[in-house]
Amino acid sequence: MAAVRVIVASVAHLPHGYAMPTARGMLLSKQGAPLHMVASGLLKLRRSSSATGLHSSRRQQQVQGGKFGSGGYIHSCRALQAQEYTTKEDGETQTLDYRVFFLDKSGKTISPWHDIPLHSDDGLLNFVVEIPKETSAKMEVATEEPNTPIKQDTKKGKLRYYPYNINWNYGLLPQTWEDPSHSNPEVENSFGDNDPVDVVEIGERQAEIGEVLKVKPLGVLAMIDEGELDWKVVAISITDPKAHLVNDVHDVEKHFPGTLTAIRDWFRDYKIPDGKPANKFGLGDKAADKEYALKVIAETNEAWAKLVKRSVPAGELSLV
Repeated sequence: MAAVRVIVASVAHLPHGYAMPTARGMLLSKQGAPLHMVASGLLKLRRSSSATGLHSSRRQQQVQGGKFGSGGYIHSCRALQAQEYTTKEDGETQTLDYRVFFLDKSGKTISPWHDIPLHSDDGLLNFVVEIPKETSAKMEVATEEPNTPIKQDTKKGKLRYYPYNINWNYGLLPQTWEDPSHSNPEVENSFGDNDPVDVVEIGERQAEIGEVLKVKPLGVLAMIDEGELDWKVVAISITDPKAHLVNDVHDVEKHFPGTLTAIRDWFRDYKIPDGKPANKFGLGDKAADKEYALKVIAETNEAWAKLVKRSVPAGELSLV
């Protein structure tokens, strides 16, 4: 029997000028038009690997026009027709064969990178959890495999673990991509790391692998890993008890004192036990504010749009 998680969706209004992409084609808001929003509810079931027999109501609305925030236009591909996601585990945990696949309501396997919308409602983002807080298995979306399931990273045929637990929920922003052919003049002309943008979620609850959370972006760290730019967006789940208190990096310092420094130091030092040098950080070794984070997110969403439209070479990356 496979473990299946269910993400249910509803519909909400967005403010004027906001837009929300779904999957594969551009769906943007009209002025105040109702849009799909992905809810953060979670239901864990046990059933067969088939997604048939799973029922929930949904509402659909296609809209056009509009743009998102100060970061520019958002991009996406054609909308998923089902506003509900499930995850299906294949193989045993802590093995090379273990995969977590994502399915839509019809039972079709989808990509958590390409098919889950980047934006939710009212300026929120969808965050796909790869690594729950207080765990050490290095789980990641398999960007070179069809449907990009989550798997445990390997090195020389062996499963990878961090040398110590990560203290925050960690994962990715769907429909983003750090272009390895693009150098950033603001961060030592570093090139992108060829992956989706990473998220560090600072809420108190331990999430689950494959869970999709709605989060508020608060800031961003510019990590440089062996010369590659590896953005770390700092965010908080909207269901966290302190979510209403934090809206930017200065709020994090006030309500989560020491957290930004702890995140930077954790990612700076985690490779040292393996004999590698410490990672570096751009932007003065500090977290940039929410406005800068939104700019990074918009730029990497645009890069992803070019990737899936095959306007730039994909290399070994899976686009399905």
